[in-house]
Amino acid sequence: MLIYNTTYQADDEVVNNFIIWIKECFIPEVEKTGDLKNPRLCKILSHRDEGSSFSLQWEVESSSALHRWHLEQGVKLNEELTKLFKDKVVGFPTLMEVIE
Repeated sequence: MLIYNTTYQADDEVVNNFIIWIKECFIPEVEKTGDLKNPRLCKILSHRDEGSSFSLQWEVESSSALHRWHLEQGVKLNEELTKLFKDKVVGFPTLMEVIE
């Protein structure tokens, strides 16, 4: 089992709209394919004064399933994120293997 995590940094001015978009648009759209499962959205606790950070985690069976999802759906959703929030939200992905 793999965990596909994306860490997002959202500017204060868009953070509420970003959370709404993630919960009401992004997660339901990703769940349609069935490749990524069991989403978990977490707020990253930080001492920074500006912006907020979030972690969105998914379970995925294999790196090939993730690659297929990325080509079929991920690229489009990332383009939508950029179109909606421009440089006010940035994210970077991490792929992790569950050991236990």
